[in-house]
Amino acid sequence: MNVYEKCPVVQNERFQLRPVKKEDCAELLRVYSDPKAVVFFNSDNCHGNDFHYQTAERMAQAVDFWVDSYAHEYFVRWSIQDIQKKEIVGTIELFHRDAEDAFTNTGLLRLDLRSDYEQEDAIFSILSLIVNPAYEWFDCASITTKAVAQAQARRAALARMGFEESSEKLIGHDGTAYGDYFVCRKNA
Repeated sequence: MNVYEKCPVVQNERFQLRPVKKEDCAELLRVYSDPKAVVFFNSDNCHGNDFHYQTAERMAQAVDFWVDSYAHEYFVRWSIQDIQKKEIVGTIELFHRDAEDAFTNTGLLRLDLRSDYEQEDAIFSILSLIVNPAYEWFDCASITTKAVAQAQARRAALARMGFEESSEKLIGHDGTAYGDYFVCRKNA
């Protein structure tokens, strides 16, 4: 399946993941303006963007960039909808990464959630939708994601999914070394 020809929509009893769209901006602003949430976002290698957006205009620019990036096959960004509450509570991004470091032939996953969803069960439920199919969707041998030390609920969810903390550093395009990465290998 080529995710850039037809982006998959997946859901379970709690969450739905579907391609991000312009109409999500107002609800996404609640996520990206939340200072308690921003500390958990992975902005490594993002040219200084910390993803802390405080205006509707800046949020709209980000969504436009994400939609355009999908059209150019750089990455896929899904909106995460709480099915019962019918509201967008975050986004998840994935792309195939090839590099000259330990994190090559991997699907790099970025998960941005509103702080009230930064809970082990919610994170596990979201990840369970996407981790296994991502190996095929992004033609990779592993899935890699970041979880900083204070992200205890996230780390616990990752462990439940079979992710292991890596001692290796991810090397950015400018040579910066980034840590706090967790890896799940296909068929692990």
